[in-house]
Amino acid sequence: MEFRHLGKSGLIISEIAYGNWITHGSQVEEDTATACVRAALDAGITTFDTADVYAQGRAEEVLGRALKGERRDGLEIFSKVYWPMGEGKNDKGLSRKHILRGAEDSLRRLGTDYLDLYQAHRFDYTTPLEETMRAFEDLVRQGKALYIGVSEWRAEEIERALKIADEMGFDRIVSSQPQYNMLWRVIESEVVPVCEREGIGQVVWSPIAGGVLTGKYKPGQAAPAGSRADDPKSKHFIADKAGDQALLERVQQLEPLAAEAGLSMPQLAVAWVLQNPNVSAAIIGASRPEQVQDNVRAAGVKLDAELLARIDEILGDSVERDPALTKSPDNIRTR
Repeated sequence: MEFRHLGKSGLIISEIAYGNWITHGSQVEEDTATACVRAALDAGITTFDTADVYAQGRAEEVLGRALKGERRDGLEIFSKVYWPMGEGKNDKGLSRKHILRGAEDSLRRLGTDYLDLYQAHRFDYTTPLEETMRAFEDLVRQGKALYIGVSEWRAEEIERALKIADEMGFDRIVSSQPQYNMLWRVIESEVVPVCEREGIGQVVWSPIAGGVLTGKYKPGQAAPAGSRADDPKSKHFIADKAGDQALLERVQQLEPLAAEAGLSMPQLAVAWVLQNPNVSAAIIGASRPEQVQDNVRAAGVKLDAELLARIDEILGDSVERDPALTKSPDNIRTR
């Protein structure tokens, strides 16, 4: 495993992080989830990312039990707050009430007394940003969160938060967690330049595009049994890509490139995002320990400029680059 600083902060994290969105507490049984966490630890992963809303708290609970007994100071545990966690009018968003209560609930479920990184899971247009930033600052001062980050924020939203932090003497945002992969590059034109300038690192999710970049979805064929596109609970997340025959044909053309580099398709996809110097870590997920063991072999891989250019040529206009596609809800509905 290789390690990187989280942005320009002093926190060092594994460049491949383990995340449990969709899987823990819902898609896979707990014993399998625990086996995946053990595989991650055995491979040298020290950074684990979750959120309160994943399986409505169950993902945090499963991760907490899986990590029980590990030396806490040897781990970096990340979580997030924003999405509805109940029926109440204050059980959502980035108000002071929801952030502070959400942090306490996440700490309890994870079985820890602090989070290494606590992230705003979207931007809240209904709460003054000053209130949100002060609530996060109070958690830092209390030692319940060591660093603060955001997820799926636009460049101008990150800049506003940094301005408030500087004016009010608060700790600054150190990380951004966007979707990023060969097919989804919407952060490159605006978010990345701002973050590079301000010392913010990307902790990216979906490096293999929900499984599409593994090459397992074949043009003209049904989704493999047990895959995300075959699961009624998760297939809507990738239905557009898994059903795009022209895109699947292009992805199949990446297989010879992966073979030339001595990589599997998932390894190529994970290694690709790690070539971006603004990326601090790529989050992988897994429903089987073997997937973890395969993905982590992307750590430390260097892809040459010629290979990167050939990938761009193959994917062509299948790549999405529009920064406007980074969106947060105008109004968060209760669940």
